[in-house]
Amino acid sequence: MASPASHLRPQTAAQLRAILSAHARFAQGLAGGRRADLVRADRADWNLEGALLAEADLTGARLCGAILAGADLSRANLFGADLRDADLRGARLPQADLRGSSLRGANLSGADLSGCDLREGCIAMQTRADGFRVLAPEARAGNLEYAVAEGANLIDIMTAVDCTDASLTGAILVGARLVGARLDGADLSGAQLDGADLSGASLRGAVVAGANLSAAGLNGVDLSEVLKAPATVFYVDDQPLREIVDDHEAYCDSHGAKGAAARLEGADFRSLRHLRARRLSGLPAPGAIFFGMDMRGVQLQGADLSDCDLRKADLRGADLRGARLTGSSLIRADLRDAKLGPLALGEGRLIRTDLNRAILRYADLSGAQAPRARFLEADLSGAKLTGADLRGAELIL
Repeated sequence: MASPASHLRPQTAAQLRAILSAHARFAQGLAGGRRADLVRADRADWNLEGALLAEADLTGARLCGAILAGADLSRANLFGADLRDADLRGARLPQADLRGSSLRGANLSGADLSGCDLREGCIAMQTRADGFRVLAPEARAGNLEYAVAEGANLIDIMTAVDCTDASLTGAILVGARLVGARLDGADLSGAQLDGADLSGASLRGAVVAGANLSAAGLNGVDLSEVLKAPATVFYVDDQPLREIVDDHEAYCDSHGAKGAAARLEGADFRSLRHLRARRLSGLPAPGAIFFGMDMRGVQLQGADLSDCDLRKADLRGADLRGARLTGSSLIRADLRDAKLGPLALGEGRLIRTDLNRAILRYADLSGAQAPRARFLEADLSGAKLTGADLRGAELIL
């Protein structure tokens, strides 16, 4: 009798290297390139960290336990793939076809799954003995509690998966089973969740703006601190936030002669759409929400932005010298060429930018100027630091 994995296609390491090399040329549009054909390939427990597999065909591939951290799987065909216990931290999977894939126990922390399709599905193959046989991942030694028996419907597509901080914007999760899944901090903006089962899942701090949660099963779900769609107009003491920000900018421009200094603790700035090139030096806004905002070139020297939500904020070229960002969440924030150095207050006196305990997972600090900045106990896992000036900075990498 054939073994449960008899449908798999074994390949040598040399063959895989040749496939990946040809695919890299394919992805770059170079002569001699060829799209990777890894249909039903047996790559269990392989190290494929950072691999370029965009648009590759991995239908039915066995990738359980594989290391795919940081891999590019954009628009890849992973229909019916076995990704149980795979390390997909920081992987790129936008618009990937994950229908019927098994992701039990996989780690998708920080992965980009925007626009991917995670509906159920199954693969059947014709055999002499059984006619058509539905393929399903076989049991793994030491992991029998998550085994899926041969012929079973692959409905448990994301049971117990870790999607902490994952980007799932616009993802199709119609009918998906997310029982007990960890989605803390995940971006589910615009996700389609009709009929999805989220029983016992944790969505602490998740972004659910535009997601149809009412159509999903939410029994026992932890929805604490979820970020919903912003109000059209945000008020502070009956005054529109826009007016308060305008007054603070006038105060900064006139050196105190006009306008009024603001105090905006916990304010939701998303109603303003953007803060691009605004002059808001010294702004006290601890605990404020800036999620996903365009803040390119904003001047926030000496501002108090401690414990703020700056996830996915575009802070390219922003002036944050001397700003207090203690404990703030800057996951996936774009800080390219940002100014994070000390703010001079006079001869011999300066204030350092404080990023102690800040969460900078997958943030881009390429080219940032951060001399003497404080990063003690900051989480910089997956952050890009290429070309960043960190001379004299307090950090442990």
